[in-house]
Amino acid sequence: MAFTTSRRNILLGGAGLSLGGCAASSASVTARSSAIAAQSTGDAANFLGPTSGIAKLNSNENPYGPSASARRLIDYAGSKGAYYADHKVGYLGAMIAERHGLDAEAVTVSAGSAEALSAMAVVFGKKGPIIAPRLSFDETLLYAERLGLAEVQHAPMAEDLSLDLPALEAMVTTDTGMVQICNPNNPTGMLSDAATLKAAVKRMSQKTTVIVDEAYIELTDDPEANSCVDLVKAGYNVIVARTFSKLYGMAGIRVGYTISSPETAEKIRAGLMTWMSGVSIAAAVGCYNDTAFIEDSRSKLLQGREMVTETLDVLGLDARPSQASFVFFKSGKDANTVQQAFADRGILIRGQYLDYSEWSRVSMGYLEDVERFCKTLPEIISA
Repeated sequence: MAFTTSRRNILLGGAGLSLGGCAASSASVTARSSAIAAQSTGDAANFLGPTSGIAKLNSNENPYGPSASARRLIDYAGSKGAYYADHKVGYLGAMIAERHGLDAEAVTVSAGSAEALSAMAVVFGKKGPIIAPRLSFDETLLYAERLGLAEVQHAPMAEDLSLDLPALEAMVTTDTGMVQICNPNNPTGMLSDAATLKAAVKRMSQKTTVIVDEAYIELTDDPEANSCVDLVKAGYNVIVARTFSKLYGMAGIRVGYTISSPETAEKIRAGLMTWMSGVSIAAAVGCYNDTAFIEDSRSKLLQGREMVTETLDVLGLDARPSQASFVFFKSGKDANTVQQAFADRGILIRGQYLDYSEWSRVSMGYLEDVERFCKTLPEIISA
């Protein structure tokens, strides 16, 4: 079934369109919290993931995964669940290293990229302050700060909410513990110009370790050109973080990795906090080179992003140009109120970030769910 969004069907089929069985009534789902609470009813079919009728567009998950290739090895790993499997993590690391033309020792595999990012915040935060953009994915940095193991300093954003690289770079000294950048950035979805970003990263890496979180890099127009892996290979003090949670659709299986020098990789591994499960390793091995799934998954996420972008354009709403699996837009209304209004209709999106009170983030999901969002948005903003 094809899902299309046009000026005609948005303006004619928006607020008054009945979505039939796809929509949850306001009586059954009255808020985001109740929608999430409904997942704990004991119904085995809904124990994980959203309940029936809920459009889950709030967490940057890819519902089209895991791939069949991953699920086959998940089943196999389940049958071997009695045995420790962490010693097999090197097999996955070698696969990743081979693709990038690196030695296996340059790759560190972790339980989601968040584990490695948290470990790096603890390890490098001991040296000095961690510098990061004010509006970015910094939960792993704040984890280390909450433990009293790091101090996080935030650089201001540019007026258009892109990364203000000159402002960030001006804060970096030889006493800085590390710098962390997300590219494309989260929650804005904006991609920094490759040449400008790489030049800044090179300069900063002469003073301290620079981490570039590339969780969404595969969804950019030119992943290879936009990646900073080439800086790692050139010997700069740079770490690239990647994940299987987004394009590969394995957010709940928890596999991520970093690419760095072998010496830096040893430091990262020393900070890891858990062992990898056999299910995680096997699933990642199963899908890493599944080109057909990757291309299909990417195509659907980009189609959803185009639908949302066109809808926002038709409605005249300001949106940041996204190269990720979500869109950050300004509704003109309180973001938490907008979030609540969507939740009342069984659609979950993100609420307010910091003091950006009118900005909301919507993730891509099943195309029918993205279409529900697009057709409901006119009703929400006109209320």
